[in-house]
Amino acid sequence: MLPFEPPVYLDYAASTPPDSRVLEEMVPWLSSHFGNASSTHSFGRRARAAVDLARDRVAALLHAKPAEICFTSGGTEADNLAIIGGALAAPSERRRVVISAVEHHAVLHAAASLTRLGFDVCQIPVNSSGHLLIEQAARLIDRNTALVSVMLVNNETGVVMPVAKVARLARKAGALMHTDAVQAAGLLRLDPADLDVDLLSISAHKIYGPKGAGALWVRKGVNLVPVIYGGAQERERRGGTENVAAIAGFGRAAQIALEERQQIVEAVEAARDAFLEGFASLRDFPLHCEAARRVPSIVNVHFPGLESELFLMRLDTMGIAASSGSACASGSQEPSHVLKALGCPESEVKCSVRFSFSRTLDPETARRAGAAVREVAREMLSRLRDLSPLSPIPPGSSVS
Repeated sequence: MLPFEPPVYLDYAASTPPDSRVLEEMVPWLSSHFGNASSTHSFGRRARAAVDLARDRVAALLHAKPAEICFTSGGTEADNLAIIGGALAAPSERRRVVISAVEHHAVLHAAASLTRLGFDVCQIPVNSSGHLLIEQAARLIDRNTALVSVMLVNNETGVVMPVAKVARLARKAGALMHTDAVQAAGLLRLDPADLDVDLLSISAHKIYGPKGAGALWVRKGVNLVPVIYGGAQERERRGGTENVAAIAGFGRAAQIALEERQQIVEAVEAARDAFLEGFASLRDFPLHCEAARRVPSIVNVHFPGLESELFLMRLDTMGIAASSGSACASGSQEPSHVLKALGCPESEVKCSVRFSFSRTLDPETARRAGAAVREVAREMLSRLRDLSPLSPIPPGSSVS
């Protein structure tokens, strides 16, 4: 089997390619229109107008008001501002932060940082299907809770979480409710009123926009303590010169995501279905959380007996790019906390790979890639079996 040329990218949950229309929107702000958006002269006013237009477009994607949008450097900063800024702004008697056990590291690490300030951080568990245990959430969220954070779509499994149900519990307890909607944007309809949240994070480079831009939606009346100081930008929530080019690109990406969401979803579904059709090995290589409601952009596959890092390196030599989980955990030797939270044994966690899809992926290419992934897995398992009769080969696997 020859390597794919050009290589096939199956890691769109880590980052998507910028839309050509987004790049076109950005170019002037990287060249002739270089003014600082905080300056009062004509160069600055022109940059300010670009930021304001982008704010309008991002607000429209969220069915929100422009004044509620706070631009950040990405989803991680948006999550940090929500978690840390929200908790520090809470009344002093509220010293608990409740998050789900399967949050992105941006939320996990931001929440963990609060323990040094005397906060108690609790995690809501999930079951083996990735479903959040609402009964446990109800026990954890009480009058001592400052903030609750549950992601809308899990970045490793694609499972859609019951954010609105958790938000009702937070509302009853008088706590702020945040959701990381980074993996949901462009695929699900986003409306903070429907979700009943106070804070919502999104990122540009997950919706065919540039890296370096994100946003936190902040419900009117919600107070946050800034985590970055240095200026009065973003209504004094986030000091620093605005990244005008990235923000302009973000705005255009948000506009496209809103106007073309149905076509985007259909294209992503077609790519995923074609990959699974070519893969056609679900008996030997099962999907995690297959029974749960999931977005079409992510599948997480268990390859019994096949260590994922070695498998990914082999796939890379064949021109296929995938991952074993969150890009933000890359280089970490720790097994996926998401799969561990599902109750998967470590041997299963270390033998799982995430494939993710986009509207730019041609279905026929996805089908061929799926077949190639299957054949590479079978070839590697066969070699492992030949090297050691004690190698863990999946029962009934047709690897010969």
